[in-house]
Amino acid sequence: MKVLVINAGSSSLKYQIIEMDNESRLCKGVVERIGEKNARLVHEPEGKSEYEFITPIANHTEALKLVLKALLDVNHGVIKNVDEIKAVGHRVLHSGEDFTDSVLIDDTVIAICKKNKVLGPLHMPANIACIESCREVMPGTPMVAVFDTGFHLTMPKYAYMYGIPYSDYEKFKIRKYGFHGTSHKFVSGAVREKFGESVCEKMITCHLGNGSSIAAVKNGKCIDTTMGLTPLEGLIMGTRSGDLDPAVVEFMCDCKKINVHECLTILNKESGFKGIAGKSDCRDLCKGAAEGDEFSKLALDMFAYRIKKYIGSYYAALGGLDCLVFTGGIGENSKEVRAMIMNGMEHFGIDFDFEVNDTSPRGKFAVLNKPTSKVKVVVMPTNEELVIARDAVRLSEIK
Repeated sequence: MKVLVINAGSSSLKYQIIEMDNESRLCKGVVERIGEKNARLVHEPEGKSEYEFITPIANHTEALKLVLKALLDVNHGVIKNVDEIKAVGHRVLHSGEDFTDSVLIDDTVIAICKKNKVLGPLHMPANIACIESCREVMPGTPMVAVFDTGFHLTMPKYAYMYGIPYSDYEKFKIRKYGFHGTSHKFVSGAVREKFGESVCEKMITCHLGNGSSIAAVKNGKCIDTTMGLTPLEGLIMGTRSGDLDPAVVEFMCDCKKINVHECLTILNKESGFKGIAGKSDCRDLCKGAAEGDEFSKLALDMFAYRIKKYIGSYYAALGGLDCLVFTGGIGENSKEVRAMIMNGMEHFGIDFDFEVNDTSPRGKFAVLNKPTSKVKVVVMPTNEELVIARDAVRLSEIK
């Protein structure tokens, strides 16, 4: 059974075809600069040469038609007929409080998603537009929405509530939602499957990349996470500030003579690693720190320190810790950052093997703790697309 997985941005469309009989990826690709005259499709089929095409693309419907053309191409395609695609899984940013699981898409679901656009104004319009385009181009094919916030909806109320007037929560649904849910779901499930549920009851999953978040997972369910109403809360990130005093916004507006929207743009796109060190890529920070750049070192120190703080707080919330998981672009690949985080964590029962960490292959599963460690420390590469594809299969079979 072949499933098309789609992740739509405001001007982009990423996709994969996954053969679910063996959960292998047949191809991946991206359409960039949608809405421009020089839009570009890059199609990468497994075992075949890459296919690139530049053409004007007005909207997501045209982008999707171009994707299907690439999938059917005689030389570069991976299917012979669109009917081979038995389901489509759409990554959707926000579930609000309306969906506690992925859901088979119908008109009612789309209407609810439109209502929730206010919770994700940058991403939700593109998610919805792509769903509607896909239903237009592929009528009759089951469509499933997989929400980036969904995994975190098991948080208890005392964890997701903010200390604001309760009426504002009731009226506007202002609360912590969390993001990277498909990643946290995949790696926590994969680790539990690998080691057994009994030895992974209390887990902390660290999705570290340009955007970063941590989740506390107990018996496979999220009980807390670092991101909040938006992805701005929590850790310092590539371009995001992470946690700060809310009054900083007003103070920055007054000092810089800017409005709230301009201030939030700074906090989202000009802060974090970029704001401290002038570069947002962790690899550049590690290189800079090794060469003596004090600002690169400061940014890394801030990153590691906040991660340590959240690990400590989630250790307390979980009542102990069985397994600590690293994933995401930084978590899977940066031995330097993992070492910084793990330095001085012995009091949590973690006996980290720094030598193994230093020699472990990038982006591969690895066990980084010594046999004497009370807590497992592992690198588990994430696979968010597979989570979406699995849910698409599960729910489309109900139809």
